[in-house]
Amino acid sequence: MIDALPPLREVIARHELRARKSLGQNFLLDLNLTSRIARAAGDLRRADVLEIGPGPGGLTRGLLAEGARHVLAIEKDARCLPALAEIAAAHPGRLTVLQGDALQIDPRAHLTPPIRVVANLPYNVGTELLVRWLTPPDWPPFWESLTLMFQREVAERIVAQPGSKAYGRLAILAQWRCSARIVLTLPPEAFTPPPKVASAVVHLTALPEPRFPADAKLLERVVAAAFNQRRKMLRASLRGLDPRIEARLERLGIPPTARAEEIGLDAFCALARDMGDPANG
Repeated sequence: MIDALPPLREVIARHELRARKSLGQNFLLDLNLTSRIARAAGDLRRADVLEIGPGPGGLTRGLLAEGARHVLAIEKDARCLPALAEIAAAHPGRLTVLQGDALQIDPRAHLTPPIRVVANLPYNVGTELLVRWLTPPDWPPFWESLTLMFQREVAERIVAQPGSKAYGRLAILAQWRCSARIVLTLPPEAFTPPPKVASAVVHLTALPEPRFPADAKLLERVVAAAFNQRRKMLRASLRGLDPRIEARLERLGIPPTARAEEIGLDAFCALARDMGDPANG
């Protein structure tokens, strides 16, 4: 046992916390697994931790047991608040719970750097939150690292390399400014209720600077256009951005007949730089 609190199944039964599909909830009850996720986030003793969607608090307990300086948990489901209050009472001054929608709350006022984000993200908002964290107005971001659980398919898209079917916009957004790796895979039966697919935990560490220079908004436009029509050759999928795209691609040494999934991050950044340079028309 990682603390003196009762087992999670008992907590869920006592508070009648049946997982709700509408909230993307799948509860992870094995405290050994939640501790492994917390450890995958690194040394938490000198960090504040942001957790989204704690539910009955399995991962929250793991984070506190691993020594997190302070945990800010944002939970939309009011039914979970009494269970989280019990955890807060067992760890005085180290857990703050905010009820609300993580997409609407700015957590920074409640956190002191260095900050790490560790969460078993609700499936229905996970990708949107990740994209927001990867695309702030300024870089470096408010967080040092993200340790996040997704459906395994989403996790594989984050770490995918050129030439694979999983490679796309999410891989480029993540790998342009972060180091990303899958650190843990969990089967459906680890959760209550079991989801239909396996899950995986991805650890992303923010780089001080992007791997290659490029304007973030222009890079996003280029990548979105290329992958929105990923079966088309670049000369066709990017023509809407620039009618002279074929000549531009040739000048940069990027085959106009290549498809988006064949192009590496460095080439996409070079294209964004070229399109943003007034001297190149």
